[in-house]
Amino acid sequence: MLFNSFEFLIFFPIVALLYFILPHKYRWVLLLAASYYFYMAWKPGYILLIIFSTVVDYFASIWMAKQTDKRKRKVFLLISLFTNLGLLFIFKYFNFFNGAFFALFSQLNIPYNVPQFNLLLPMGISFYTFQTLSYTIDVYRGKREPETHFGIFALYVSFFPQLVAGPIERSDRLLPQFYQKHTFDFENMSDGLKRMAWGFFKKIVIADRLATLVDTVYANPGQFNGISFIAVALLFPIQLYCDFSGYSDIAIGSAKVMGFNLMENFKRPLFSKSVTEFWRRWHISLSSWFKDYLYIPLGGNRKGTFRTYLNLFITFVVSGLWHGADWGFVLWGALQGLVIGLERATQNIRARISEWLKLDRAPFLLKLFQVSYTTLMFAFGFILFRSRTVTKAHYILKGIVSITPDMLTVSALKTAMGSMGLGRVEFVFAMISVFVLWVVEMTERKVPLFSHDSKTPTVLKWALGLALVFSIILFGVFDNAIKFVYFQF
Repeated sequence: MLFNSFEFLIFFPIVALLYFILPHKYRWVLLLAASYYFYMAWKPGYILLIIFSTVVDYFASIWMAKQTDKRKRKVFLLISLFTNLGLLFIFKYFNFFNGAFFALFSQLNIPYNVPQFNLLLPMGISFYTFQTLSYTIDVYRGKREPETHFGIFALYVSFFPQLVAGPIERSDRLLPQFYQKHTFDFENMSDGLKRMAWGFFKKIVIADRLATLVDTVYANPGQFNGISFIAVALLFPIQLYCDFSGYSDIAIGSAKVMGFNLMENFKRPLFSKSVTEFWRRWHISLSSWFKDYLYIPLGGNRKGTFRTYLNLFITFVVSGLWHGADWGFVLWGALQGLVIGLERATQNIRARISEWLKLDRAPFLLKLFQVSYTTLMFAFGFILFRSRTVTKAHYILKGIVSITPDMLTVSALKTAMGSMGLGRVEFVFAMISVFVLWVVEMTERKVPLFSHDSKTPTVLKWALGLALVFSIILFGVFDNAIKFVYFQF
């Protein structure tokens, strides 16, 4: 089920109403049934994968905790790892690696006839797989006791607000909340609904409108020139941010209505002053997952300079592969690792240059330069991310560096904009909505607009909420419910 669907607008109020009507001891049953129904609305049969992973991890963690011998504990950890990563590999990565082996063996003139699988990628499999893996790894490490209530554990794996695109919650945060008795709270409902409205605005008004423009160019890059490629290179990161953070806002808001607190997944990443800072603000639940369960186990920064850079590089390459089974994603991850390693290596040099140029006397200009640099770097990187193939990314990058003066005339710009899928009025709406995004996020640096803790007058907060609702109704893209980008991961 999509958040931006009519079905969800019926589903969520019913679930929230029943949640507060039912006695506390039966609420987990409602939420588990609602979560399974939410997922089955997409493809019913694939719920068996979630149930299978749930059963394996539930018993593996309980049996693991009973062992005093670390080697025996590791056996049950490996059962969990092989089960979850095995399913992820079969459905998401088998064809990718099978194709790579076929290409390699063909070059070596070695027969290779392993057929490809014709399988539909389960929605959100990377998210719920990582969520349940963090639980079993924490049990193995002795950081938590295993959950003995099967229903509560199943709910932790499948909680519908964050099931298919995160945030990837840790068990120590989310599991205890299912035992808490939540009473209806007007402030929670108000905060949650306003947060959901902001998420819907970002998704339906901004992301889905920009998607028309971006998808048009990327679908047929041969019909466009360099100025169009620059436009989509700069606009796709905004589309992706509004799409993904919009999902997180709706997830956090819908959980908040029922009294649950999910972790923040984005902290205004478009204002980052470095690529390193960007990854501390973007998809925080995934970045922290890789830090805790890959980077640090590899040695982190504890084994010398070379190993630190190598560990960073490996972590980002794996992160790229997590996003998709394609060489474009792998290279995109490798590029992020290289840039962050370069930033780390030149940190002292850049500080000295800044001091020598006395840039501290012009902090606004310095920050403007840093944010602009970061914007260009991740816009460049996201060309690989969006292109999916190295060939298409190379074509677009080649078009960008091949811009000629005649492409920059007013008539040429109008022609380019007119052929990218959006009319002039639609394009103006898109730019105004992006400006609104910028104003809101700039304001939220000091004033939390969507929380009752804010000192903003109540009238103004409700006015903002109503303005969002009317903007969604008047300017939202409703022709077809467009899936959230990260559903495919």
